[in-house]
Amino acid sequence: MRTVLPELLTEVLARHGDRVAVTDADGCLGYAELAGRARAAADRLTRYGERGEPLRVGLYATNSVEYVVGYLATLFAGAVPFLADSAFGPYELSRIAEDCGLDLLIHAPSADVRAVAAETLTDDGEFGYLTVSRVRPYDTPRPPLLDDTEVCRFTSGSTGRPNCIEFSGAAVSAAAANWAKGTGLTAEDRIACFAALSNGLAFNTSLLAAFLPGASLHLSHGLPTASRVVRLLENTAATRLVAFPALYESIVRRSPEEGFATVRTAISSGAPLRETVREEFTRLTGVPIHNYYGVAETGPLTYAPDGDGSGLGAPLPGVHLLAEERGIRVRSESMGSRYLNAPGLFEKRVDDEGYYHTGDQGRLLDGALHLTGRTSRLVNVGGRKIDPIEIVDVLRTAPGVLDAVAFEAENQHGEPALAAVVAVEAGVTAQSLRTHCAATLPSFKVPGILRLVDRIPANSIGKPSIERLRRLLSTPQSN
Repeated sequence: MRTVLPELLTEVLARHGDRVAVTDADGCLGYAELAGRARAAADRLTRYGERGEPLRVGLYATNSVEYVVGYLATLFAGAVPFLADSAFGPYELSRIAEDCGLDLLIHAPSADVRAVAAETLTDDGEFGYLTVSRVRPYDTPRPPLLDDTEVCRFTSGSTGRPNCIEFSGAAVSAAAANWAKGTGLTAEDRIACFAALSNGLAFNTSLLAAFLPGASLHLSHGLPTASRVVRLLENTAATRLVAFPALYESIVRRSPEEGFATVRTAISSGAPLRETVREEFTRLTGVPIHNYYGVAETGPLTYAPDGDGSGLGAPLPGVHLLAEERGIRVRSESMGSRYLNAPGLFEKRVDDEGYYHTGDQGRLLDGALHLTGRTSRLVNVGGRKIDPIEIVDVLRTAPGVLDAVAFEAENQHGEPALAAVVAVEAGVTAQSLRTHCAATLPSFKVPGILRLVDRIPANSIGKPSIERLRRLLSTPQSN
């Protein structure tokens, strides 16, 4: 197995030894201290190894100093970290463990890992409050990793399962280096990160990217509320804020009068940010929100340095982007290699020129990318193409509907069907929703499968979790 990241991190941690590397509400580690902690934890992981190939270690926890220690320790041990979203439930976690052949799991003691853990392993505190468990063996053979794979991350599950993306060490280091270069990240920056480190937004902008120039990374425990954001910014004198759109909306609702004095840059990605929120946030805080466009499979792609809301910015170093009638195609130095647990699917999205088809539509205006829609969202039912967005728009106008998601699913005969999960108030029925849809939509666009819920299940960045929605359809509807 060829490795890049352990050598790179060894050099980086040694170079910035006396500087603050990472903090959370419970602790602070300088670069030299972080190296020492990670090395000790790596030695412990090595003792747990039994196979003649690199250990596969799942990281299943929220952001913390200990999470960073566990991630670096896994790399230093010559193992491969699998960064699982802490919002995944037991079902998703068991799918990942079996699909990817995990050996160990680093997790919070309170996490429900009963479905995958065979035993809890003892340590001498190398992982802080986190626990290491051995994953139970599965009967299915585990798929082999590529020789140069050093990190694995997961899609958000919008395809119906968390697909595991393999990344080479060269791709991970390129993502960090090109982000730092393209956004002007320096040793004097202090990054307040409220996005999960398992997600591309934080992974690409706030982990290795922070360590390369010697910046400091500041993490928060618990629910990222507006008051928690202000408190962390004040305590750390942060210069950069990294968060998803929902958090900026929360801050705007709170209308803070202080806390942003040192912040120069706010970064948003993961979902569309409403222009009214952007404008109000900047009016309240004086801080511009900079758009960042990335795809899980390709890494960070663009950055808007002006923060004026006019597009998603120009391509970052190492990124080639084409906006054409057939959609946006990208080729990047940070591109993943394949899906470990979905053979051939990733490769189908890469053309002969090495460009990945993102499924997004957009155009380049004065060098800046502007998204206009999706090319791959249509549902094909009986040869008819249906846009789920149209269905959702109609459902949301029905009395008593709070939110809705439409997607393709299989009916009882195993055939493609249009499904919708709808969050409703008391008294709303499936029949009333079908009647409402039939009043404005042709019959083939009325959802054949309807499930009513109190709220739409979402992943850690606030997007609907299609995996959980599909599982809802397979369970009996309670009365």
